[in-house]
Amino acid sequence: MNDTDLLNGRRFVMISSTASEVNADAPTEFAYEESGGVIWGHYTGDTVVHGRFVGTRDADRIEISYVHLLKTGERASGRGASRIETAGDGRLRLVEEFQFEDDDTTHISICAEVV
Repeated sequence: MNDTDLLNGRRFVMISSTASEVNADAPTEFAYEESGGVIWGHYTGDTVVHGRFVGTRDADRIEISYVHLLKTGERASGRGASRIETAGDGRLRLVEEFQFEDDDTTHISICAEVV
């Protein structure tokens, strides 16, 4: 899976996370851009007012750093690594392991592509 700019223009919604409960009616939504293996984008949703991420993709692996503002007014940041999977219907899924800054706990989230 090394298609040039594979994630460019794709959107994903969070379907599960070990870090917080996901609101199925208003899940966090992620918008991806990619150029030559460099990725960036933004996200917003159930607990996040606004978030940004930047990173790289090599084949089916993504590495990012992120920062966001929570609806509580707090800021959060950290790093994550995702594996890109292809679902049976051809849509992509992102399985991410991430850690918040100053926290050794590894969380896992799964995001599904929105078509």
